[in-house]
Amino acid sequence: MGNNNNELTASGSAGVKTVGNGLYETSMKETDVVLQELNTSLEGLTENMVDEMRSLYGNNEVTYGEKKSLWQRIFEAFANPFTAILFGLAIVSFFTDVLLAEPGDKNLTTVIIITTMILIAGVLRFVQETRGGNAAERLSKMIKTTTAVERQGIGRKEILLEDVVVGDIIYLAAGDIVPADVRILKSKDLFVNQSPLTGESEQVEKFPDIVKQGEYDTLTEYHNLAFMGSTVVIGAATCVVIGTGDDTFFGTIAQGLTVKPVQTSFEKGVNSVSWVLIRFMLVMVPVVLFINGFTKGNWLDAFLFAISVAVGLTPEMLPTIVTTALAKGAVAMSREKTIIKNLNAIQNLGSMNVLCTDKTGTLTLDKVVLQYHLDVHGNEDVRVLRHAFLNSYYQTGLKNLMDASIIERTEKESASESTLQGLSTNYDKVDEIPFDFQRRRMSVVIEDKKGKTQMITKGAVEEMLSISNYVEYKGKVEPMTEVIKQDILETVDNLNDQGMRVIAVAQKTNPSPVGVFSVEDEADMVLMGYLAFLDPPKETTAGAIAALQDHGVAVKILTGDNDRVTRSICKQVGLKVDNLLLGSDVEHMSEDELKSVIETTNVFAKISPQQKATIVSLLRENGHVVGYLGDGINDAPAMEASDVGVSVDTAVDIAKESAHVILLEKDLMVLENGVIEGRKTYANMIKYIKMTASSNFGNVFSVLIASAFLPFLPMAAIHLILLNLIYDISSTAIPWDNVDKEFLKIPRKWESSSISNFMIWIGPTSSVFDITTYGLMYFIICPLMTGGQLFHQIIDPLMRTYYIALFQAGWFVESMWTQTLVIHMLRTPKIPFIQSRASLPVIILTFAGIAVLTAIPYTSLGASIGLAALPAVYFTWLALTVIGYMALVTLFKRIYINRYGELL
Repeated sequence: MGNNNNELTASGSAGVKTVGNGLYETSMKETDVVLQELNTSLEGLTENMVDEMRSLYGNNEVTYGEKKSLWQRIFEAFANPFTAILFGLAIVSFFTDVLLAEPGDKNLTTVIIITTMILIAGVLRFVQETRGGNAAERLSKMIKTTTAVERQGIGRKEILLEDVVVGDIIYLAAGDIVPADVRILKSKDLFVNQSPLTGESEQVEKFPDIVKQGEYDTLTEYHNLAFMGSTVVIGAATCVVIGTGDDTFFGTIAQGLTVKPVQTSFEKGVNSVSWVLIRFMLVMVPVVLFINGFTKGNWLDAFLFAISVAVGLTPEMLPTIVTTALAKGAVAMSREKTIIKNLNAIQNLGSMNVLCTDKTGTLTLDKVVLQYHLDVHGNEDVRVLRHAFLNSYYQTGLKNLMDASIIERTEKESASESTLQGLSTNYDKVDEIPFDFQRRRMSVVIEDKKGKTQMITKGAVEEMLSISNYVEYKGKVEPMTEVIKQDILETVDNLNDQGMRVIAVAQKTNPSPVGVFSVEDEADMVLMGYLAFLDPPKETTAGAIAALQDHGVAVKILTGDNDRVTRSICKQVGLKVDNLLLGSDVEHMSEDELKSVIETTNVFAKISPQQKATIVSLLRENGHVVGYLGDGINDAPAMEASDVGVSVDTAVDIAKESAHVILLEKDLMVLENGVIEGRKTYANMIKYIKMTASSNFGNVFSVLIASAFLPFLPMAAIHLILLNLIYDISSTAIPWDNVDKEFLKIPRKWESSSISNFMIWIGPTSSVFDITTYGLMYFIICPLMTGGQLFHQIIDPLMRTYYIALFQAGWFVESMWTQTLVIHMLRTPKIPFIQSRASLPVIILTFAGIAVLTAIPYTSLGASIGLAALPAVYFTWLALTVIGYMALVTLFKRIYINRYGELL
């Protein structure tokens, strides 16, 4: 959306007048007035009021522009340059064969065949796009994104975003997507990212104070409003919903917005190949026209033949094959409970040669277990657990897995430990300082019934040591010394080496007065002890990493956790640590230094979200296709920077939003399946492209030779068009073809340059046998059937016509055999049918095509289009031709592979 939305001013111009004015007025009112006007309160709405609000304002769903109608989708399935060329050729054929033809010569056959080709390509593409879209939509409904609301009589509960109504009281915390337009009622260090609205990635602070008239130029700057689609970076807030669905600021923009997706390298590659083939056709067709016109003297026949060559050279099935292959991949992944949000993500998964992954929650289980609560000497201490509970329970920010584990452990031990009882009722929260990824800690300020106030802070050990000037050491509060600090770090290192994640707990009594708590107050703390968590790897992690490496995908760990824990987890999952870099190392490196070192480093620890994104971007600049697997708010920037972002259903909202692929189940082996499916998709697309390019090149080469030396056309226009139709039908099975296991072992990048090499090397092999067929038909078969005479010796017009019909039937059948067998020859570098077999659909369609076309000269259809029945001896020669062709292609495949390293 860019910065254009900054033009949407506070007065609500540029198409958002109604919404703009409503938000503007709300921002200038006291919070109690806003609540009163919405007929709600801080206790939330009743269920009856929710129903009433929904009937008044509708569901919280945004209409993204106008939904494409059935007719629009049908039109788009046919809208591509190849179909346009065929459509133009059909119109020209209609004029030449019907409107301008003599009454007895009117013939709709060519028009009908070209139209049939257009219909096959378009209908198949429409069906596959619809099928792939339906599978993704069906699975998308399984993703449940929720928000926390307050409801009267129920209290705080999680509901689906679409169930939010105007007047709802909602709670926001780090990692949340703002579910609707809201007025801030209370906030604590709330910073949001509004880039979906403004295009600006800077964090914007939000707080409840009234906006003064004229204070800001644009609505998105208003400090007491947060808008649907924004994400909470840090902090927490209580808000009231003032707009939902299409009545939100985001919704109003989205209704009239048509965003053109950024063209991926894959799409650019397909388009470049398409235009290479089109340009090839546009150059060669006039050459064929003029050669035949000048040598044969019949310009109308030459023109019709040139049209048929144009049809033959138009790879009209390319968009269909590409769409079908991608949609087939998406449907196959849907059976693995994996959502492909963008069809191209399938191909990107196959091309991926580096997978960067977060550790916690992706490689490890999403249930962290609190193993120990220890004093600084490593002894069990219930006071540490007590203070950790007070911190986790009373915070309103992002409760992570460790918070849940602390609360669960305290509730379990409270049955036998009296000092842990009543913690949730005996205290009131005064204030809090939410967690962020720079400080890596969070604090709450609580007050007990006697008026005693405490600030309790927990966080990463190094960061906690930096704010703790004192420590509970050997039963006393002692000043923190370097000796004590080293003793503490040694204890923590021992726990880390066991694979434990360790955080520290500190407190101070009677901190600053109420209302002025900030990050600066996190000082002069008293360190109490540690919490040690076990975050074991998922059962499938080791197998998934091994499988990915076996398929040429390098796995790199990018984690905010410390290096010792990370090394322990790597050891458990079988990932050898080649080199390990810390965030502090990365911070002091130049871009060029980092570009070099990331090639040999596979573990990065204690790195920030932005450093993750930088590493991913630099890997891409180095020429890698990079995937990123993550589930937290700190993973979102890296996902955005990657070629393909992968997340899990349990991820925070912003991570799922940033991902291209979402795993609905926790089995990481699905990643291997995705990579394999992506490579199958690429393999079958490149098969069709290379077969078509080489076949087209060979056909034109053959036609040019025939046009120069034969006294008649080697094949009539209708023959070429019919041949192309049957070949196209045979090609529709290619997306379902088998792929050699060896091809799936390494990632493949889109290399359009290899196609021209393939075309030049492999294309002429078919021309060799086209030329031998010309010689066979002209000098042996046709004279055999016409009394031993060559064409120029025949005087009888009927015999001349029979001679031409027989010749054209011979090349017609031979062309289908060689052009169809090329599918089997070029689909694999191995020996076809023996070392590598095509899939059953490919075998059935290709041999059915051969059988049908071979039979045509013997039918009334063949007679009506000028073909004659071939003698039995022809098939002996045809068998020798086919064997020779297969041998020559096999030879040239070997030469090509030796020269370029691969076939496809």
